[in-house]
Amino acid sequence: MATHDPTLLDALESLASQAWQGRVWRHMFNDYAPERVNLGGARWNPQSVGAIYTALDRETAIAEGQHAIDIQPRRIFRRRVLYELQIDVADVVDLTTPAALQTVGLTLLDVADDDLTACQRVGGAAAWLGRAGLLVPSARNDGHNMVILLGASGDADIERISDEVLFDDGRATH
Repeated sequence: MATHDPTLLDALESLASQAWQGRVWRHMFNDYAPERVNLGGARWNPQSVGAIYTALDRETAIAEGQHAIDIQPRRIFRRRVLYELQIDVADVVDLTTPAALQTVGLTLLDVADDDLTACQRVGGAAAWLGRAGLLVPSARNDGHNMVILLGASGDADIERISDEVLFDDGRATH
């Protein structure tokens, strides 16, 4: 069971949270569905905290996907698909301003850092508090991301609106 810093928990609780509804974009590789939950850990979710990473605009989603490609030592992706989704997420904390980031002990430099520890601390604590999502600045573009936190309390409605194949080398990806 994760132990969270009481000061961080208090800071997160001091920030307003609200339901969030709208369109988002998710960049996926190969044949993975856009509803696929990340349990392996990433910028805002430590291992064991489920998350779905989306962007509030198309360009940010593409920039985030391109970065994932750029950091690979060799190309492992045969297909890139951009999904447009309609989501409804309860209890979202907005960390898009420098002041909100500062409240939870982060800066924009932390958001862009290759060391994910500081952001994972915040995401793990938010999930522990039962928050269902985080609005956060993108580390790859001027836009924002919606990180949907899934777990014991977190829940979201996700509906596919459209998909766009950005790249397909024509080989099967199963």
